[in-house]
Formats: sequence, structure tokens, C-alpha cells
Amino acid sequence: MASLIYRRYGGSLQVDIPSFDVLVEAVRIPETQWIATACPLEGLGCDPRLLTLMDADRNGRIRVAEVRGAVDWAARQLKDRRGADASSDVLELAALSDEAKPLRDAAERILRTLKADDAGRISLKQVRDSEKALRESGQNGDGIVAPEHLSEPLRPLVQELMAAFPALTNRAGKAGVDSTLVKRFREERAALLAHREKQGAAFVWGDVSLDTAKRVREVASLLNAYFVQCRLVAAQPEAAASLRLRAERVEGALGDVAALGKAAGDLPIAPPEASGALEWSRLLRGPAYELLEAFRKDVATPMTGDTQRLTDSAWRELLAKADGVLAWQATHDANPVRKLMDTFPNVSDADLDAIDAASAADLALKPTLDAIVELERLVLYQRWLLQFANNFISMPNLYMPKSLALVEKGTLILGGRKYTLSVLVTNRAAHSALTATGTTCILYVQVAPKDGTPGYEVAVPVTSGRSTDLTVGKRGVFYDVDGVESDATVTHVVRQPVSLWEAMTMPFARIGDFITKKVEGLASAGEKTFDTTLETGYTNAANAPSVAPPAAAAPAPAASGGGAGLAGIVAAGGVAAAALGSSFAFIMSQVKSLTLVDLISAATLIAIVVMAPAGLLGWLKLRRRNLALLLEGSGWALNDRLMLTPELSSLVTRRPKLPSHARVDRLDMVRSALARQQGDDEAEGASGWTKLAVTLAVIFVLLWQVRIPLLTWFCHAGWLSPDTCLAVLPSQAEQVPAVIVPAVAPAKAP
Repeated sequence: MASLIYRRYGGSLQVDIPSFDVLVEAVRIPETQWIATACPLEGLGCDPRLLTLMDADRNGRIRVAEVRGAVDWAARQLKDRRGADASSDVLELAALSDEAKPLRDAAERILRTLKADDAGRISLKQVRDSEKALRESGQNGDGIVAPEHLSEPLRPLVQELMAAFPALTNRAGKAGVDSTLVKRFREERAALLAHREKQGAAFVWGDVSLDTAKRVREVASLLNAYFVQCRLVAAQPEAAASLRLRAERVEGALGDVAALGKAAGDLPIAPPEASGALEWSRLLRGPAYELLEAFRKDVATPMTGDTQRLTDSAWRELLAKADGVLAWQATHDANPVRKLMDTFPNVSDADLDAIDAASAADLALKPTLDAIVELERLVLYQRWLLQFANNFISMPNLYMPKSLALVEKGTLILGGRKYTLSVLVTNRAAHSALTATGTTCILYVQVAPKDGTPGYEVAVPVTSGRSTDLTVGKRGVFYDVDGVESDATVTHVVRQPVSLWEAMTMPFARIGDFITKKVEGLASAGEKTFDTTLETGYTNAANAPSVAPPAAAAPAPAASGGGAGLAGIVAAGGVAAAALGSSFAFIMSQVKSLTLVDLISAATLIAIVVMAPAGLLGWLKLRRRNLALLLEGSGWALNDRLMLTPELSSLVTRRPKLPSHARVDRLDMVRSALARQQGDDEAEGASGWTKLAVTLAVIFVLLWQVRIPLLTWFCHAGWLSPDTCLAVLPSQAEQVPAVIVPAVAPAKAP
């Protein structure tokens, strides 16, 4: 018994499965210690036939029990498992156990058929080539023989048999017939011949029986209703009055042809007789008159011999005979070989026996072909089962830089970076809904192969760079695991910080985006308001009626109104100026004692206060990045978290270095080219406004450094009012002496 060793990969404890012998023991560990307990058939980079063979219940998923069953079966067939350890697709016949004798016989038969040079080993290609050759030759082992594999005289008959019965398809995907179908044909043919012998008894009216029966059935509802009405009148004579139309209904239908026709249709075909006989002469001219008259002339009179009436008993006899004819015909038409017997009235038993023999010969190959299928299974298990287990029971290849996991679809080159991990996505909405609950930035990329084959979508984790540089519609190149190049387009981004620096600066980016959106919104709203005001003013001015000049006495009020408007504007301006002055004074009072160092310190403190929590939260998010969500969104069932460690992050998203023998020329070729170009063009320096702005900014910075001495000198020189000095230099309030205004003595009385 091989001992099991558990190793840690990215913080996940996984059983190490280096060989097939260890795998036999590893499948016995509890399911809770498996990394995966189920996976879909799509998106795995192995032979699709392997997954189909492992999926025993054909539900499109591979589960723990199916993996255990595959390993146990392969272990019983192989006594030498070195081929499985090497993941070889060439099976050594000497490695087969005694239980695998049918597989050995099948392999030897294939090697003899192919006239292989080495009769001691067989490859997966040889197995598949032989099976394909047998299928193409019509030997499928299921007993279903296609027409093209039968002799020419039998093919038309086989085509008719296939048309008469539900289609049968053999393993090669071709329609054909088998012994069961031939047996059913014999039974149906015998039943049809026996049924046709009863035709004389059923067709009591000779060759016209079928047409006569159809005519009887055509009027059956009318005559059945009439004779029931006759029985009603016989039992209750006053009921005859109720079978007539009421006068108000007739009056209401006058002038309406459709209503009159419907009313006439509700009448009996003739006045009901208590005797139970239909007098042909008393037929009412209702909607069915012509039909009944033709029935009397062509059917009733010739069959009953009575030209005057049709009795209830005679009608019942006619109806019973007609039903017998129609029932015989329905049974005859339902027989599936009726048309075939019309085409081939004399199908020989020898032809049927030949078809039976061909089907039996094909069915005799079933054990051989089944053994070939099982042989293919064993070669596939030897080639892939150990590797599949290392991507299901354990997943070390997901963490190893030189190994390729089966779930990986290829490598994405986008935005100057190389993304080495990608998984297939079949439902982006469901997948993104799950990955959005995690902390990993995920790109969804549509891959479009250049050869025109159907494209597919992959999910790619981003672990370095900046997520803000990745936008929907960005294009790149995708290389699948076979190195085939395809176009790639980003279709969706689940945005999360991909580095600690991005997490720390993300609040500022959000603030900037918020301010930008608000400013753009205000500017847009202001432009719309301004345009609306101009349009309204222009419309009012254009549509205003002309006003006669005012009288001479009226100028004073008009001037008064205009002055009032101007005064209002001036007053509003004064209020605005006062508000601005107050704001400026408040700001100056807050920052007057700050130096440049203080401003830098304050800005640094604010940045730390904002960035520290964001950085801590980002650090926690980066530590919780989990690749399990990436796989679970694609249909995997996982027991453990597949943590995205910093080491693995550097492998998932990389910016490759320059070649070791390369050197970097620091000279900017564009700058030198522009310098040469500008030497030939007219020089354009900075504008005057730009220079003025830069000069004023420099002066402001210099004056800010000496603001305290300058403001003190201005205050002592009397250039600023005491109130302004107190506002900008509150420390001067203690130095400015209080002005004592002497009290004015009261005047003496004269």
C-alpha cells in the first residue's frame, strides 16, 4: 500500500499524487479532503472522449463516485502501471491483467487487421482507426444494417421497410434495419393478409361498400337526431310543438340571411312521426335538404328497396353495416406494411432471411466492438487519469509556474501585460454574479478564432497593474494551450483593486470622478439654462407688441422704474461682494498663521487619514483573493478555497522583462525628431496669458512667505484700516492701543 503525503499549495492542504499506485489509495480518502467533488465536461483541456466515458450517468458532470469507479476499473485491468505513471497513450499488452483478456484479444485482432509491425503494443490512434474502419464498413455490432452495406437486390426492400417503421440508427449514425424490424414486418404482413381475407364479409355492398359506408356516415348525425325526435313525439305528442320555431324568433331574423339560415338549421329535417318513419316526401327544405335527397336517391332507395320512406330499423341496419365497412378499412389503413405490400406484393422469405442473416452477422461483432470501446477507455485512462486526478482530487498544477492545469484555456496579451490563467465561461451573467461577491478583479474576454470556428468566452483574473486601465471593448490577443492565436475583446469587467497602491488611491480617484461628474453636470445645466434664457428673451422681444411713446408727464415714473432696476442690481452686487469679502476674511483668518511647511503637513495628514483605512481595507481584500469563485462560476464544486497568494499573483499577471542581452537607449527619439522639425517651422512660444499666470503664481508664493512682515508694515503705515488689520493680524490687537474718546461735557446754561 502506497503511503499518502499531503502538501501545501498556496495555503491549501492537498494530497500528493505522483503515481498511479498512489492514486489508487488517494481515491479512498474522504470526499471532504478532495479539492473538487464535481466538475462539468466543458472547459477541460483533455480528450473529450475521456470525459464522456467517465460520465457514467450521462448527466454532463463528473462526480467523486465516477472518478473512483474509473480508477478502480483501470487498476484491475493493469498489472503494470508504468504506462499510467508516464501518461502514455501507447498500451503495452504485457501490462494487461488476466481480467483484461477480452481487451488483449481485441488489441491483437486490431494489430493483425492493421498488419502492425509491433504486435506487443497498441496506440490510441490504432484503436480509433480500427474502430472507424469497422464503422465505415458497416460493422457496428448493434445489428442495424444500412442499405448500402447490403446486396443491390435487397436495397429497395430495405428502403421500404425503413419507411414503414420508425427509423433505426446504428453506432455509425446511419439509418438501417435489424432482425427485430424484420420480425415485426413478418407479423404485420401476416396480420394484413389475414385481415384482407375478411374483406368479403365486411363489404356487404360489394365494390361500392366503402363509398356507400362513407355516404351513410355523412348523414348519420342528421338521421340519428330525427329518429330520436320521433321517439320523443311518440312518448309525448305535445313535444312536436316545441320542435317548431317560435314566431318572435322568425320575426327577429327577418332581413338577416345568416340568422334565417341558422334558424332553419335548428329545425328537424322533417316533421317527426310517432311511427318512427321518415317520409321522404315530407323533407323540409333546410340546409341539409340536398344532401338528404341525394342520399335517398343514391343509397337509401337502392339498399332498402323502399322509395317512400326510411324506417328506424332500416336505418339502424344501414348504419351497422356502414360502421363494419369503415372499421375494416381503418384497421387495414393502420397496418404499417400496407403501402409496402402494394409496392412489393410478393416479398419472398428468402430476401427477409438474407436481411436477418446480415443483421445477425453484424450483431455477432458486438463483443469485439464492445471490447474495442473498452480498449479505447483503458488507453485513455492510462493517458489521462493520473493527470485528471491532479486537477480534481488535488490541484497542484494551478500553483506551479511550469505546469498547465486542465482548466486553463490559454494566455491573454492585453495592455502590455501577460495574463496566464483563464477559464471557460458558458454563462457570463451567472459567472459574473458569483465572482462579483469576491475580491478579485476579473476580465471577461470574448475569443474569436481566426479560422472561423465558433468563438468562446473566458474569465481572466487580474493581479497586477491598474484595473482602471481595463475597459470594455479593449482588444488584445489570446493564445490557447496549443499556441493558436485568436483575437480577444474585453466584454465585461468585475472591478476590484489589484494592488495596495491602487486600493489606497482609489478614494481620491472616486472623489475626482464625483467632482468631475458634478462639474460637468453643472456646466451642462448652466449651458442649457443660458440657452433657454436667451431663446426665451429673443422670443419675447420678437413677439412683443409695439408700444406708443409715453406722454410727457410719464417720464418720471418710467425713469423711476429703470432706476429701481439698476439699484436692485447694484444692491445685489453689493451683497455678493460683501459675502465674498466675508468669505475671504474667514479663509484668511484660518490660514494666516500657517507656513508652507504647515500646509504640506496638513495635506500629508489628510492623505494619511484617507489612505490608511483604504489601504488597510485593500490589503485585507488582496489577502482574501480566491480563485475558487472563478471555477465555481464555471460549474465546479470545490471543498477548499484556492487562495491567490502574492507569489501566485506575480505569475498570473506578468509584465515580462526585456531580453537579458538587450540595452535601453535613454534618448527619446520623438523629442529629437520634434526638435529638428521645429527648427524648420516658425517658433510658437507660450501665450502672454500663460506667462502672466506663471509670473503671478511665483509672486504669490514669494509674497506668501513674507506676508506677516508686509501686513504688519502696512498696518503701522496706516495703509490698512484697523478692522482689516485685526482680521488679517489678530495678534496686532494687543499692540494697537485702545482709542479713548473723552466724554463731552454738557453745555452750561447761560
